[in-house]
Amino acid sequence: MNPIRNFCIIAHIDHGKSTLADRLLERTNTIQVTEGQMLDDMDLERERGITIKSHAIQMEYVRQGQAYTLNLIDTPGHVDFSYEVSRSIAACEGALLVVDATQGVQAQTISNLYMAIDHDLEIIPVVNKCDMPNAMPEEVEDEIIDLIGCKREDIIRASARTGQGVDDILNAVVDRIPAPGGDEQAPLQALIFDSVFNPFRGIIAYFKIVNGSIRKGDNVIFINTGKEYNADEIGVLKMDMVPRTELHCGDVGYIVSGIKTATEVKVGDTITHIATAAETEAIAGFEEVKPMVFAGVYPIETEDFENLRASLEKLQLNDASLTFQPESSVALGFGFRCGFLGLLHMEIVQERLDREFNMDVITTVPNVSYLVYDKHGEVKEVHNPAGMPDPTTIDHIEEPYIHASVITTTNYIGPIMTLCLGKRGELIKQDFISGNRVEIQFAMPLGEIVIDFYDKLKSISKGYASFDYHQDGFRPSRLVKLDILLNGEPVDALSTLTHVDNSVDFGRRMCEKLKELLPRQQFDIAIQAAIGAKIIARETVKQVRKDVTAKCYGGDISRKRKLLEKQKRGKKRMKQIGNVQVPQKAFLAVLKLD
Repeated sequence: MNPIRNFCIIAHIDHGKSTLADRLLERTNTIQVTEGQMLDDMDLERERGITIKSHAIQMEYVRQGQAYTLNLIDTPGHVDFSYEVSRSIAACEGALLVVDATQGVQAQTISNLYMAIDHDLEIIPVVNKCDMPNAMPEEVEDEIIDLIGCKREDIIRASARTGQGVDDILNAVVDRIPAPGGDEQAPLQALIFDSVFNPFRGIIAYFKIVNGSIRKGDNVIFINTGKEYNADEIGVLKMDMVPRTELHCGDVGYIVSGIKTATEVKVGDTITHIATAAETEAIAGFEEVKPMVFAGVYPIETEDFENLRASLEKLQLNDASLTFQPESSVALGFGFRCGFLGLLHMEIVQERLDREFNMDVITTVPNVSYLVYDKHGEVKEVHNPAGMPDPTTIDHIEEPYIHASVITTTNYIGPIMTLCLGKRGELIKQDFISGNRVEIQFAMPLGEIVIDFYDKLKSISKGYASFDYHQDGFRPSRLVKLDILLNGEPVDALSTLTHVDNSVDFGRRMCEKLKELLPRQQFDIAIQAAIGAKIIARETVKQVRKDVTAKCYGGDISRKRKLLEKQKRGKKRMKQIGNVQVPQKAFLAVLKLD
């Protein structure tokens, strides 16, 4: 009998999955829990109370004299980190579906659940926070039964805070989750599901053995990259890495082989022995997730360009959903065009660059990718407004649409409808789930939600709305490129693509915002919003004036006029040679436009 069980925890944000992981670690005597959320080891995770990275840890559980090895992978709950969840699911045979007894099933829970069902995982439903005075376990159980069609007795009531139901969960993991399949005697096949950079030991890959076994010192090859290595150290993941001499079929572990180059380790790659590489097939890994939001990331000091490249490569190891390629900007110099899964993902990457690599960066206005069709029928994918071809050659532009799902209470249907329709959304359907909870589905342009949609949704619903989306193809749209000019010079970092109906209003608000943020100079600064050659909005930052006539205390008026004319000529000369510095907060200001 195989004693290994591999499982993950899937849930919405703040449904208590990291706290439940703490209780499981405590009950199996894996570690002494000294503070909350032991697996959330990043400062950012603790500050924000969210899980950003998947964390793998091995537990030993003894029941009736039989020892079981449980490999737990704690996963994030936010929509922007669904890629992390897909990787965890690929390395598991079962999942704990954790639902908050005070909030019920949320949009992101449904999304992650469908992902787990697609991978044929055994689902164990858990209703958490049953000790709370406002818990509604019966109603939440009804929702879970409607969702996955399980029996009521299959649902475990628990409280991660008090430890209620933890033994039931461990017993269910052992009894209901199947042991990993695979052939111990077959050639080695191990799926890489994560990797981290260690400054002393190089790149460490985390893997799950699907077939075969691996010993310390074996010569291995990574099939997709074709690189050969020696397994200097292998082991299992507890709170720290614990070395082992051999790992077998079904085990989750790590390999250290002195890899120095970040691009040599690809998540989803297959490890096998060099001797059997010819007849071993690569494992069909989880699908690559395409970035949804693009933004330029530039170093504040131009000489830091290579340091920024190295930092992004190391970050990409730990976060495979981040993509980047070099680009240059007239206003900001050399930098990178980065692809993110969403705005929170972009914010987290910025924070991690600052904290972990001490990189000060400027980030441009985020936008999505568009398909531009020219009059000859050729298609070009554009991630950056600066890459837009000449408007006279464009036949039409298509923008990405999403299928959005909002789950909320009936009290907030009106404001949420107004918000979504104001973002060019089209109502698909609405379903009443149970009690006074409703699911509303919209088709919406992705470009409308990447800036401030999530914040507005949370504020108008007082936090009682959950949001999830998936891509739903491209549709033709009337889009125009909006340029911001400072004293007639376009600032390419502030250019954006927007719908023609919103362009005048958006341009006016950008000009007003920049007027507040740009420091005054000794000459007037004209801030203009333009579509092509047409100016659609203008604001002026007035010059700082000095009273040059103060020293004239008498005499003819021509003396004052002479001084004023001299000052006017000086201002004109200064305007010709002076340049306007755009502060970093001006680039971020467009994110906060109401």
